[in-house]
Amino acid sequence: MWETLPTFYFLFLWKLLSIKFDMKINSEKIEFLKSFGKRIQLLREEKQLSLRQLAQNCEIDYSDISKIEKGLRNIQMSTIVELAKGLDVAPKKLFDFDFNIQKEKN
Repeated sequence: MWETLPTFYFLFLWKLLSIKFDMKINSEKIEFLKSFGKRIQLLREEKQLSLRQLAQNCEIDYSDISKIEKGLRNIQMSTIVELAKGLDVAPKKLFDFDFNIQKEKN
């Protein structure tokens, strides 16, 4: 047992460090999804569309659009195309928002 103790501590510390790193990545993803969602909501409101009206313009359920706008849904490329179609904008317009990725300092 004593022979494996240093290995155990090494693995334990490695896991703690990887959890911290994962949390940073996850928080960046969450912030990106929230920023993207706010952009979708802004475009929808500029077009004076309700969630249901936007849903009728594209093949996405209004409840899913609501979750996207709240940053609760990680979406696929096909969903981006549908949102762009429903908002009558180019897909790149959906990503016209500021988002800074924080680089880890050593």
